[in-house]
Amino acid sequence: MTDGPLTAARILVFTGPGKGKTTAAMGMAPRAAGHGLRVRIMQFVKSDPTTGEIAAFRRFDNVSIDQCGLGFVPKPTHPRFAAHREAAGAGLATVANEIRAGRWDVVVLDELCVAVAEGLVPEADLLGLLAALPAGMVVALSGRGATAALIEVADTVTEMCCIKHGFDVGWSAQRGVEN
Repeated sequence: MTDGPLTAARILVFTGPGKGKTTAAMGMAPRAAGHGLRVRIMQFVKSDPTTGEIAAFRRFDNVSIDQCGLGFVPKPTHPRFAAHREAAGAGLATVANEIRAGRWDVVVLDELCVAVAEGLVPEADLLGLLAALPAGMVVALSGRGATAALIEVADTVTEMCCIKHGFDVGWSAQRGVEN
C-alpha cells in the first residue's frame, strides 16, 4: 500500500440486491473526511431529508451532502416520471460541474446505479463524466442494477447479495439502521 500521489481516478461500484450498498459508499465519507479530504455526496432517487446520514454529514466542514431524488421511481409511463428524470439530470449536472471545478477529492453518487437502470440518467452521460475524472479523484457509485458498462469502467466492484433480511419477517425500516 502506498500513500503516494495517485496518477489515475478510482471508480468503485457497490451494487446487487442485498443490504449495505449505501452504507458501504457512505462509509468512505467519514474515513476520507478524517484524513482532511473534501467529500461530495449526492443522493439520487432518495428524498428524505431526515435520514441519519444527512444529519451526520452536515456536522462535517469538509463534507457536502444533498439529495436530488423524488423518492420511489414510477414506471416510465407515469405522469411523474419526467419530473424524476429532470431531478436526477439536474443532480448529475451539479456534480459534474463541481468535479470539473476540482472542488472534491471523494465523490459519492448514492443510488446513481438505480437512476441509470431506471432510465433517469443516460448511461452515456455518466460514462462521459467518469471518463473525464481528474487524476486522484475517487468516485463511489451505489445502487441496484449497475450496468455492464459501469462495472467495466470501475476498478473495484462489490455485489451485495441478500442471504436473509429482517424485512422478510416483518421488520420495518429502523432509524439508524435503514435510514
